[in-house]
Amino acid sequence: MKSAFNSSLIYLLFIAFIISLSAESSAQDKLRVMSYNIRYDDKNESNTNSWKNRRELVASVIRFHSPDIIGVQEALLNQLEDLTAMLPDYKWIGVGRDDGNLSGEFSAVLYKHSEFKVLDYKTFWLSQTPDKVSMGWDAVCKRIITVSKILRINPAKEFYFLNTHLDHVGIEARKNSASFIINLISELEDIPLILTGDFNSLKDSDVYHIITNSNEENNKIKLYDSEDKSVFYKYGSDITYNGFSNELIPGNKIDYIFINDKVEVIQHAVIGETFNGKFPSDHMPVVIDVILK
Repeated sequence: MKSAFNSSLIYLLFIAFIISLSAESSAQDKLRVMSYNIRYDDKNESNTNSWKNRRELVASVIRFHSPDIIGVQEALLNQLEDLTAMLPDYKWIGVGRDDGNLSGEFSAVLYKHSEFKVLDYKTFWLSQTPDKVSMGWDAVCKRIITVSKILRINPAKEFYFLNTHLDHVGIEARKNSASFIINLISELEDIPLILTGDFNSLKDSDVYHIITNSNEENNKIKLYDSEDKSVFYKYGSDITYNGFSNELIPGNKIDYIFINDKVEVIQHAVIGETFNGKFPSDHMPVVIDVILK
């Protein structure tokens, strides 16, 4: 009897050990991704919404939710420097859209430097001449996409991380930019891929259709809205643009994280919290937890 009891106990302890190892492995494999338009440092902004009065709030959001890697839009050089000074776990890559160096808005990638190694990255302009500083189609601003190949150190896994910001005015520019991005992705290796950005496009737009029905344009690839692929029901609202106002418009979602079929989405969230009624930015960040297959 005692022998049988001991055998059962040993078996149960073994099962518990295996389960704990599995849970630890799953937690280790999980990657948290954020897309965040932090609103550029507009020197003409009202005092309330100026960057100097928002930067601690933006940093606090990032610090609390602790994404491993972030696609930020509208960041100027001084804003990136502010964020990495307040958040020393992060480094960034990218170039300014106005000169391909340090001038203008960045579609930067921030990453925890102890967890990742940047293998390669390049910036393309969303235009008819993507390899040089340029403005495309009917856009009113220069627009870029940052394409990076990243190595996650532990567990070792390579993946692509792309970040962009489409034009807020030019309809043709947005559509052509979406098609350019899909064609660009079709030329990359078939490994896990994450695309973050402010697409200035609702779910019923041509841009959203081009990206999520990308297999119609090129049979080699298929991208998905991470919200639709989440294992768990989404957290938060269907709004990502707030305009620094609490009078929100339902369905006003223009910021997305898209993934390919080598990325499993565990959960999806739009972080709509305020600081005593004050939004840190005129956009809300999108956050997903994923496992790279």
